[in-house]
Amino acid sequence: MDMMETFRQTYLEESFEGLDVMETGLLELPPGTPDNEKINEIFRAAHSIKGGSGTFGFSEIAGFTHVLETLLDEMRDGRRDVTQESIDAMLAAVDILRDMLTKLQDHEPIDEERASEVQSVLEAILGGGSAEDSESESSQTPEPEAAAGGDWTIHILPEKELLQTGNEPLRIFRELETIGKLSVSADWEALPSSSMFDPEALYIKWELTLSGDSVKEDDIKEVFEWIDGDGAEVKIIPPAVAPKVEAIAEPVAEIVEESATSATPEPVAKAPAKPAAKPAAKASDAKAPKQEGSIRVDLSKIDQMVNLVGELVITQSMLSQFGEQAEQSSDNSEEANMEWVEKLKEGLTHLERHTRELQESVMNIRMLPVSFAFNRMPRIVHDVSQKLGKQIDLVMEGEGTELDKTMLEQLTDPLVHIVRNSIDHGIETPEVRTASGKPEMGTVKMAAFHQGGNILIQITDDGAGIDYRRIEAKAIEKGVIEEDHNLNKDEIVDLIFHAGFSTADVVSDISGRGVGMDVVRRNIRGLGGSVDVKTTIGEGSVFTIRLPLTLAILDGQLCSVGSQTYVFPLISIIESIQVDKTHVKGIAGETELYKLRDSYIPVIRLHKKLGIDDAQEDLSDGLLVVVEDGGQRAGIFVDDLLGQQQVVIKSLDSNFMKIEGIAGATILGDGTVSLILDVTETVTSHKGGNAKLNVA
Repeated sequence: MDMMETFRQTYLEESFEGLDVMETGLLELPPGTPDNEKINEIFRAAHSIKGGSGTFGFSEIAGFTHVLETLLDEMRDGRRDVTQESIDAMLAAVDILRDMLTKLQDHEPIDEERASEVQSVLEAILGGGSAEDSESESSQTPEPEAAAGGDWTIHILPEKELLQTGNEPLRIFRELETIGKLSVSADWEALPSSSMFDPEALYIKWELTLSGDSVKEDDIKEVFEWIDGDGAEVKIIPPAVAPKVEAIAEPVAEIVEESATSATPEPVAKAPAKPAAKPAAKASDAKAPKQEGSIRVDLSKIDQMVNLVGELVITQSMLSQFGEQAEQSSDNSEEANMEWVEKLKEGLTHLERHTRELQESVMNIRMLPVSFAFNRMPRIVHDVSQKLGKQIDLVMEGEGTELDKTMLEQLTDPLVHIVRNSIDHGIETPEVRTASGKPEMGTVKMAAFHQGGNILIQITDDGAGIDYRRIEAKAIEKGVIEEDHNLNKDEIVDLIFHAGFSTADVVSDISGRGVGMDVVRRNIRGLGGSVDVKTTIGEGSVFTIRLPLTLAILDGQLCSVGSQTYVFPLISIIESIQVDKTHVKGIAGETELYKLRDSYIPVIRLHKKLGIDDAQEDLSDGLLVVVEDGGQRAGIFVDDLLGQQQVVIKSLDSNFMKIEGIAGATILGDGTVSLILDVTETVTSHKGGNAKLNVA
């Protein structure tokens, strides 16, 4: 059973990948004469999903995919042109299949009603009718059935390697003869000359005719379930059917809209591939425990790690041998001792290098290209732009840039919300763009690249930009800031990340409720990163997300505060300065500000915040570590800087308890525990005392 569950999980993972291929292909498929290469790519993915479903008894998926496959088959044979209606219907079918597979993965019942609606739309398109005017006839006309006693036609198009997989066509023919009367016709056209003939290859195609009063399609499929889609392509054509009135379905536009909504969830929801949990079922329907996720790793990465482990073993053996020789040596002279020390240093240098390389190799296994998150965006842009009546060109760059798998999974929702907002709020309608001298089609660009040991993801649009004056007026109206505030333009624009803040005039299912951008910033900060926005009215906006490469390893700056050592995330530090007391100003005897060039930044005394008694009190005896959070800078007062190093993050939440202002802990080289400062929480809690800017 464990082995079968493993195969089942593998099938599901490969099917999800196949759905991604189908969705990408459909979005790139132009209406009109079918693009054979694209259609074949989509067809193969659908055929593989259908072929594997029979092995595990997923009859609902097999039946649903069969209709989709038939529509694709007619397109690739040139019998049907591609229409926008059929593309939308097939995209809706992809959503249904993704939902089906997710339910099967979570051991939940499939939503057959919704699947039946989309299947009816596909059948209506296959019948040549219009899906929009067919709802009333659907309730009156039963599904047609094959005429009894007819001849079933079966086309078998095997791959050359079919015999090498242990399949024998003659056994299949004998099994079909137990169902009905069978006649076989062979096609020898692909048979090569004797010099090119491979005795282990199969060059024959067959056309079978199966007759009988009791022949059923399910019985025929059962015979071919081990080779259909995996070794051969099998086409089953039923007997002539009685005249029928085409099955009528709910208008395709409504089905597609519902599917698009499920594919582009509100940002507060989790990943769309994980539908919301249903109410608890009775005990007999309890779900099986969910399996952990998996990732595919390039074999070269595994080979590199194995080689590094081998190097470590060699180094360990060298150090062990050195220790034995040192114990057995009777020469205790200073010269001999120096020789032993040099050998020990050499061995430790090898150990340090191999350990660092192994660490990088292990972390590299968890790295995936950002295309993992980017690939969902074309569908979102397609659905949202259609709903809003806008023309959008999505440009993606740097999809091969790699990021930690865990971070990619948590990054998807923020990216979805920013892209949706760029289309809804940023890009103007074609009429407005034309009037302002812009092309009708707006551009949304997503780019990922490395910068200074971090990953930057930028979402750029060439829309109307963000009007800071409108944000200012709305913020004053909502009481977020006071009328006599002293915020600059960038700080006002940054208010879009305030919880519950929205400038939308109309609340829609896409945006306008003031929920989302605050969640975006909170999620990005939870990944140890930051997000900011730059905008120019009339030209567009740029959202920049800055992330560390991984959540497990942190580039840190060690700082001493009294007898304690703290780690500052290096990504947050702008600079470190010695304090000039003439630049320090006090407000109401509580808040201290430091004049840093042309601006004032608040001074945060870390020893007061954390209750450390033996720390420096005089600002001139310590240092200010200037950090930045959400476009706001602050100076954190510490005793001294101790150096920079990579540290392994240990969670305090799971191992101890949540401590305000502390992101985690690490173990230093001398074995002591050092706490990692949460710069965002430290700066935000300090800003809470500012009466003029209540954004904490």
